[in-house]
Amino acid sequence: MSPESQSKPTASAPDALLLITGGCPHCPAALQALTVLLKEGAIGRLQVINVALHIEEAEMRGVQSVPWMKIGPFEVEGISTPAKLRELAQGVNDDAVFDAWSLELLKAGKRQKFEELVREEPQRIQALARLMNNPESSMVIRLGIGAILEELHGTGLSESLVPAFGEMLKSEDSLLRADACHFMTLIGGAESRPYMLACMNDANPEIREMAEEWLAENPA
Repeated sequence: MSPESQSKPTASAPDALLLITGGCPHCPAALQALTVLLKEGAIGRLQVINVALHIEEAEMRGVQSVPWMKIGPFEVEGISTPAKLRELAQGVNDDAVFDAWSLELLKAGKRQKFEELVREEPQRIQALARLMNNPESSMVIRLGIGAILEELHGTGLSESLVPAFGEMLKSEDSLLRADACHFMTLIGGAESRPYMLACMNDANPEIREMAEEWLAENPA
C-alpha cells in the first residue's frame, strides 16, 4: 500500500513547523518527510524557518538543536523517522498517541512543556489520569505529575481530574490510592472535599493522615 493511500486529507489535519539551519545534515530529511505528509494531507500547512537567519524563533521556543519540529501539539527534536512523524500527525486526536508522547516528555524531565500545552489546550490534562494507570509510569513519572499539579494549582485547569482520581480511590492498590489522594490535595477545591471525607475511612493510615491534614487546612 502506498503512503498516499494510507493517509487521506482531513479538515482537522494539524499544521507543522520546522526549524532548520543550512549546515544541518539531518534537516533535509526532516523537510522531505514533512513535505510528503503535506502532500498526503496528513498535515494542513508547513512552515519552515531557518534559525541561522531568525535565531529569535529558536530562542522563544527554547530550541537547542535542529531539526526541531512541531506537529499539532507534538514537539520533536532531532532525528525522527517518517513513520513516527506520520503517526504523530495522524494521532493529534488519539489519546494513545498523545499519552505515549506525554510519557516520554515526563521521562525526559520536560514537564514544563506539558504545562504550557495544557494552558493552550486544557483538555490535554486528562492524560495525567490515564498515565496513572499506565504500567510504565514509574515513580519519576508520578513525581512529575505531582509537580505539574502543584504548578497548576489555583488555575482551575486541574479540577477536571478530580472524578478520575476519585475513581482511583476505590482501587485495591494502596499505592495508587495514596497517589490519587495526594494529587487530590494538590488540586484542592470544593470538588475534592467528598473524596477527602471518604479517605478518612481508608484502610491505609497514610491516606487517612493526608485527608485529615487537608480537611483541617480547608474547613468547609
